[in-house]
Amino acid sequence: VQLQASGGGLVLAGGSLRISCAASGRTFSTYNLAWFRQASGKEREFVAAISGNGSATEYGLSVKGRFTISRDNAKNTAYLQMNSLKPEDMAVYYCAADRYWRNWMSINQGTLDAWGPGTLVTVSS
Repeated sequence: VQLQASGGGLVLAGGSLRISCAASGRTFSTYNLAWFRQASGKEREFVAAISGNGSATEYGLSVKGRFTISRDNAKNTAYLQMNSLKPEDMAVYYCAADRYWRNWMSINQGTLDAWGPGTLVTVSS
């Protein structure tokens, strides 16, 4: 599977933004999808994950209650709805895919099946 994130941009603190992850291939629904982010000078961190059929989700502690991950398998696309954005949410956001449900918070990110190029989210205060 090949992934492409899009939809990043500039948003004011307190605002909302939805970013997308489009996938190629006919096996999209067999992959669990996850979002990670990397702020300047920091390590890449887990944001959210969703199972192949959408029945299971998991969120990083810093975004829980503000971000929502979803997917539309008919469109081969996953989404990350980000509300109540804070300056500390500013980062490059990456989507990743894996055939197995992983321990997302502590995973060795290099072991995931696929990564897409990131999309930059800038939050202005």
